[in-house]
Parts: sequence; C-alpha cells; structure tokens
Amino acid sequence: MRTRFLILASVLGVSACVSPPPPPLPAPATPPPSVTVAPPPPVRPTGDWTDWPLATGDWVYRQDDRGSIALFGPSGADALVTLRCDKARQRIYFSRAGSGSGSIVIRSSSTMKEFAGAPTGGALPYIATEIMPRDAILDAMIFSRGRIAVEVTGQMPLAIPSWAEIGRVVEDCRA
Repeated sequence: MRTRFLILASVLGVSACVSPPPPPLPAPATPPPSVTVAPPPPVRPTGDWTDWPLATGDWVYRQDDRGSIALFGPSGADALVTLRCDKARQRIYFSRAGSGSGSIVIRSSSTMKEFAGAPTGGALPYIATEIMPRDAILDAMIFSRGRIAVEVTGQMPLAIPSWAEIGRVVEDCRA
C-alpha cells in the first residue's frame, strides 16, 4: 500500500510541476475608425491684389458656333473664369464659377470696373456679366501687367494671369 501511495504521490507531484494551459488569445483589436480631415478653408488674400498668389490653372481658347471662348482653370476641371464672345449678339460675357448674385469687380494694373453679376442658370453655377466689346476694361485686361483680379460678392477673390487668350476673344468680338 505504501508503494501505491508513493507512486500516486510521485504522479501527482510531477503533474503539479506542469504549467497551466496558456490563457486564450485576446480577440484582434479592431482598427480605429478612419477619420477624414477636411482641408483647411482657403485663406482670403490680404494686402495689395498685385501681391496675391495666382490661382492655379491655365487659359484655353476655343471656337464654336456662337463665337469664341477663353476658359481659365485647373487642367481637367471646370473653368473658374470664362470670357465668351457671342458673335450674334456682339457681346462679351465674363463669368466666374460660383453661385449667388451681386457685383463682379475686375481689376487690372491700370484700372478697375464693377459690373452687376447674375446667375447664368446653367447646370454648373456661374455668375456672369455682359460687357460691350469696346469697353475699356477689356483693353485694360489685355494689357495688364501679368495679372487680373476678379472679385465677386460672396466668393473668394482670384488673381489670374493676363494671357493672350483674353485678347483673342476680345478681337473676335470686335471684328
């Protein structure tokens, strides 16, 4: 009996030395929800308009059945500014992307002129004004020293380059 007791005690002693089973693995951590951070709102330019940074984009000139058009904006995106010659009406339409109504101020290195702006009513929102082809502001835009400023009520002001496309549209309407 003593032998049995010793065998049983040995087996129990050895089994007591075995480590307990490992704890179950924790469930995988769920990744934190992705947070979309909105870009900071654009900063309204301050100081003299001739020091404002130029808006990103290029001018593009096109002709169509109505006349000609110069479009300014980033490549592959809707135009920020358009200048259209409507040959049938002998008018130039200047428009800025955006909604609302109010005044449109065009500044060149030699002059500034304010126009009444109105929504165009198209699929994309633009505010436009009508300019007579011989209006002096058009010549001022053509010969401005490198840039033009466009300010529309309720919109961020823009400084855009004064390129040859402006003159092409104006000359198309004057011909």
